[in-house]
Amino acid sequence: MARSTTTPFRRNNRAKHLGTRQYARLVDEWVTSTGARREDYGTHSLRRTKALIIYKATGNLRAVQILLRHTKIESTVRYLGVDVEDALTLAEHTEL
Repeated sequence: MARSTTTPFRRNNRAKHLGTRQYARLVDEWVTSTGARREDYGTHSLRRTKALIIYKATGNLRAVQILLRHTKIESTVRYLGVDVEDALTLAEHTEL
């Protein structure tokens, strides 16, 4: 039998959708197991951190906008806390 690649945040193809509450509970358990303060980490902080890592690695603001499902690029800029003019210039020169 094949070894499972299931992690707390990535489920195999046969698993059902991971609900919001279940995901939050898993994040809470994971943070607690590391000894970190639960108040400092949550599902939203992980979402923002992942988006910022992708943006810094690629400079692709439009891709981050799509991943976050933002309808306005300005919302993504504000969400990431980056300079508006720099971000818009990068976005204009980035193809998907």
